[in-house]
Amino acid sequence: MEMTYYDHGTPAERWERAQMFFDAKDYAAAARVLGGLVEEVPEQTGPRLLLARAYYHSAQLRRAETELRLIVERDPVEHYARLMLGRTLQRQGRHEEAESHMRIASALAGDFEEV
Repeated sequence: MEMTYYDHGTPAERWERAQMFFDAKDYAAAARVLGGLVEEVPEQTGPRLLLARAYYHSAQLRRAETELRLIVERDPVEHYARLMLGRTLQRQGRHEEAESHMRIASALAGDFEEV
């Protein structure tokens, strides 16, 4: 198997490279780096969450949803993943489904509606 630029280096080096691509708004390149990294360290939330964000910003909404659902399944109180899942569902026009995730994210952030 041929090693590409996206696969080259230690996990820490690839994490830094992915963050640089993301910061430069090259979300597709960030996703390419992060895809391999997530396969290698699937238990880590940080790379998976950044992968979901890269998918979201590059309009790969189904892929973003898949990654976010995995995070929320493992860690139901992961506030930012809940928020991103709600926004991802909203962008797909699935507003009713998004509503519960948005409410949970608000509650986890301590944002309660006053009655």
